[in-house]
Amino acid sequence: MDIAGLTTFREVARHGSFTAAAKSLRYTQSAVSRQIAALEEDVAAPLFDRGSRGVRLTDEGRCLLDHAEAVLDRLDTARRDLAALRELDGGRLRIGAFATAEAVLVPRAMAAFQVAHPRVELSLSDGVTATQVARLRAGELDVAVLTVQSGQSVDTGGLVLRHLLDDPLLVALPREHRLAGRRALRLTELARESWIAGSTAVEDTLIGACLRSGFRPAVRYVVREWTAKQGLVAAGLGITLLPGLAAGAVRQDIVVKRLRAEESSTRGVFAATVDRASGAPSLPRFLAHLADCAVELRRELSAMTR
Repeated sequence: MDIAGLTTFREVARHGSFTAAAKSLRYTQSAVSRQIAALEEDVAAPLFDRGSRGVRLTDEGRCLLDHAEAVLDRLDTARRDLAALRELDGGRLRIGAFATAEAVLVPRAMAAFQVAHPRVELSLSDGVTATQVARLRAGELDVAVLTVQSGQSVDTGGLVLRHLLDDPLLVALPREHRLAGRRALRLTELARESWIAGSTAVEDTLIGACLRSGFRPAVRYVVREWTAKQGLVAAGLGITLLPGLAAGAVRQDIVVKRLRAEESSTRGVFAATVDRASGAPSLPRFLAHLADCAVELRRELSAMTR
């Protein structure tokens, strides 16, 4: 029982005539007759009573018509849905990102994409890079924004990585700090400062990137939440490091400064997808928005830390 045969059957039933159905479908009458005969053979029952003034459905024909219309309507719906996906007029895109990328980069890309394609449903899940890699491989995400610290290695086998930017580590100072007017800082100038870290194991925090240079900060406060860190910095209770990606979301009473080039550390930020030909039709458009937003952020960061 094929789709063409069901379509022809429905047209004959609607018109009550092989001739009228053939005209509607732009077939020959003999082609319509052959398709109906093949369908009757397939279901092992006559579908029409033939008469001189046309045809009428048999009981078997009326039973089959209900099912044929349901099948053909579902196929029409499927075709429309597929067309909507191709035209980005529907569907979904599942995005993953690490926390700092969710401060500005990813939301900005999502907002730009949503303006262009409002009917595509976006979802966002956060997590560290290892978690995002696992979700990609499990088919739970279409794209993930990952970060790889300089000197670290991450198993990204089976994934395609698109470089977005190199995210520098910046120093966050209270606006009235003695070094707030400087363009770039040396670690030695910060040796006697009180530091704020996210863990007592500083090697596992952003400060850990500076330890390779022999710098040993005096950690005075340990707080996990970035909001709390900002509060302590703004109150003049210490300084901290933050990724460049978060610089656009800092409080107005905090300034951010670069480290000198020879002491600075960066982490690569990438858009990762599964290495396969198929994927969400909306994915290339979102990746383009993500790349554009990364360019904007690089410019803003450069202006902010001059």
